[in-house]
Amino acid sequence: MTTVTKTRRRTLMQRREERAAWSFLAPWMIGMLAITIGPMIASLYFSFTDYNLLSPPEWIGLQNYADMLTDTRLHQSLVVTFTYVFLGVPLLLVVALALAVLLNRGLRGLSFYRSVFYLPSLLGGSVAVGILWRQLFGEEGLVNQFLAVFGIDGPAWIADPDTALSTLIALHVWTFGSSMVIFLAGLRQIPEEYYEAAAIDGAGRWRQFWSITMPLLTPIIFFNLVLQIINTFQSFTQAFVVSGGTGGPVDSTLFYTLYLYQRAFGRLDMGYASAMAWLLVAIIAIFTAINFLFSKRWVHYGDE
Repeated sequence: MTTVTKTRRRTLMQRREERAAWSFLAPWMIGMLAITIGPMIASLYFSFTDYNLLSPPEWIGLQNYADMLTDTRLHQSLVVTFTYVFLGVPLLLVVALALAVLLNRGLRGLSFYRSVFYLPSLLGGSVAVGILWRQLFGEEGLVNQFLAVFGIDGPAWIADPDTALSTLIALHVWTFGSSMVIFLAGLRQIPEEYYEAAAIDGAGRWRQFWSITMPLLTPIIFFNLVLQIINTFQSFTQAFVVSGGTGGPVDSTLFYTLYLYQRAFGRLDMGYASAMAWLLVAIIAIFTAINFLFSKRWVHYGDE
């Protein structure tokens, strides 16, 4: 067999492999274009138009973005959402890390506890859990019934603007399972020799935690932080179900995504809703970029 023939056969095999690879990638590529990139480009165009689904879009330039500056409900939704993110994410990470450290000590039935703690992450964004949360924190819900045993007259948690958002933050913190599992996996990767050496030097558990566990776990903390911020900014189901889609008393639980939904499907103001969606993309991108920028100061990797 000549060298030219071998080269031709090798080229034909490479082409077949490339065609096979593209065949496997085609469904994903089609889905990416049709479900993600296509709608994103369309929404970017609609954000510069006056569009209500019933008539052709009318180009109005930056008017939708200018209207945001004077939209008081949008400003309220931003305040509510930022409060939800700034309180809910740190609390969730603290609870997840604390339980991961506890489970990492080798408890009996670890697989069972891990599954039980992970379950709320699967159910936290569901309609059923939202309804359950309304029953728990209703004026005559289980929380107030429990407080009544001690002679405490609990408020109408969901109907009170001072406590309505707190109930949703509590629901968010309750879904710590996925972050906990990731933390637990990170803890299992820390060599036990580090702790043994520290114990020989006289370091207690608290000192070992701050000098060994936390520095080596910073990449996992950073990963969970970025992931949770992105997901929390997009929270919708909890506020929609618990508040009945209204935004709660005095808009105290008017999440940004909920207000976007109201403008898009309540008032059919698709142009303005598209502009809101792109503002949310910008906000998430800014927070993600800030996290990556400051991560150089506190995230420590194994090769450093």
